[in-house]
Amino acid sequence: MSIGQREYVGIRSARGPLVFVEGIREVGYNERVEIVIPSGETLHGRVLEVSDTLAVVEVFEGTGGLSLRDVRIRFLGRPFHLPVNELMLGRVFDGLGHPLDGGPPPVSRIHRDVNGSPMNPVARAYPEDFIETGISTIDGMNTLVRGQKLPIFSASGLPHNELACQIIRHARIGDQEEFALVFAAIGVKHDVARMFQDIFEEGEVTGQVVMFLNLADDPSIERLLTPRVALTMAEYLAFDMQKQVLVVMTDMNNYGEALREVATAKGEVPSRKGFPGYLYSDLASLYERAGRIHGGKGSITQLPILTMPNDDITHPIPDLTGYITEGQIVLDRDLEKKGIYPPVNPLPSLSRLMSDGIGGGRTRADHPNLASQLYAAYAQVRQVEQLVSIVGEEELSRVDRLYLEFGKAFEARFIGQPADERRTLEQTLDLGWECLKILPEEDLHRVSLEEISRYLHRKG
Repeated sequence: MSIGQREYVGIRSARGPLVFVEGIREVGYNERVEIVIPSGETLHGRVLEVSDTLAVVEVFEGTGGLSLRDVRIRFLGRPFHLPVNELMLGRVFDGLGHPLDGGPPPVSRIHRDVNGSPMNPVARAYPEDFIETGISTIDGMNTLVRGQKLPIFSASGLPHNELACQIIRHARIGDQEEFALVFAAIGVKHDVARMFQDIFEEGEVTGQVVMFLNLADDPSIERLLTPRVALTMAEYLAFDMQKQVLVVMTDMNNYGEALREVATAKGEVPSRKGFPGYLYSDLASLYERAGRIHGGKGSITQLPILTMPNDDITHPIPDLTGYITEGQIVLDRDLEKKGIYPPVNPLPSLSRLMSDGIGGGRTRADHPNLASQLYAAYAQVRQVEQLVSIVGEEELSRVDRLYLEFGKAFEARFIGQPADERRTLEQTLDLGWECLKILPEEDLHRVSLEEISRYLHRKG
């Protein structure tokens, strides 16, 4: 037994995925644990809570059929580490980093703590490099920036996975040769995992992707570690290998539910809707692992996906996610019912770093004003639609009717976009001006006369 390891026989009790071990000493929080059962099989876990004499251990494989007296608990004296190397690109692993593709386990001299190393705030470089996703509602009105964390807020039945696949296929992040994708599936169905694998293969980016899959029938306790394992790999690719890394994590709602399950098993006093009071800090420990470092070429851009229970954006998981991240892309059920794909509603959507990513000549000069004008015009469309529901369309003024016409064109042509279509930023901005041609020029208060003359009146 190596220095730092301690072994005990028997456990006091087991509750759900947790075991309680008494009589311990010099055991640390997040320490890795091996549980050897009489058959010789070894289970794995980590310390969730520790006091002077008691340790609470979460068992990744579950505690079903576990004997209380005849098991040996081995504390390894270190947190959970992941061996990392560039050869892991193109491979598929489970939520703990074990191979699922039939290949050998990763071998490396470099092992990283899956809990990450805190990034010195002084060393952080401010995100300000535009990422072109090829999707008009994002590029034109809610721009994604390299090093940003921008979640997709969706709901059951909406095409959030399809949208993520479209972004994966079409995104342009710096030098494509230095691009890498880390995909973390958290409690997803088999068909969703298969869909993402097919997309990677069809897009010929398989060699740039590493997948970590925690499926719906895998132990729920494993879901707490899956995003941490994925982000550890992303940090190695970004800060050691100097790659531009896009991390897609779906579904963060499953992660939150697993966290609530563990908190309940520990007997903790619940907070809002039964979630633990530390939900905010726990989510922050994941989201804050995005960013860039001064002097480094690499970056981590996060695209977490979460489904809002009952379409409730005030639910604790999306609510707290919105506080931690730099905005959100919101999918709208009403747009989806109209047959519009992707059903991204620009009004509740937000990218807080957009102004930094498109300013200073990083994109076309008219981009900021055009985005503001499109937002204002579409907001006016919604007000006119409410007026129609009260007085009827017959009572509308000529200008109000023009706004309704603009709204239909904007939703069908600008928001609506085939899944296999990639639009350049130039095409997106030109399409925005085409929609604005429907409105009276005197109502276009957020664009300059020079921009109107140059883009609204140009021929061809």
